[in-house]
Amino acid sequence: MTLSVLKQQKKQFATTKLKLGSAYADHDLVVCSPNGNPINPRNLLRSFYNLLEKTNLPKIRFHDLRHTHASLMLQQGENIKLISERLGHSSVKITLDTYSHVLPNMQQDASDRLDQTIFGSSSPY
Repeated sequence: MTLSVLKQQKKQFATTKLKLGSAYADHDLVVCSPNGNPINPRNLLRSFYNLLEKTNLPKIRFHDLRHTHASLMLQQGENIKLISERLGHSSVKITLDTYSHVLPNMQQDASDRLDQTIFGSSSPY
């Protein structure tokens, strides 16, 4: 879904580039102002907070999106190496040290799945 939205945005950029011609500052950005220039960080935050408010989501820091992404992937059981690469960490150890607070619940879930595999649903324990 994300890739589809990004492709649509790329098409919109192409249309805008054609309309503006040399007035469009092509910095090859994914998020930019209507004329292609980088967005002022304060404006990005203002838009982000407005979106959170409109959708009744809790106010979080923009950087917390990164942590949410990693935590959700860990909870889904994604491979830690893949998550570490997505985050740009130099080692899996950094990822594990940073997100170890997510792992206790995962330990219980893993034990439950192993129990189900070994004993099935009719476990007397």
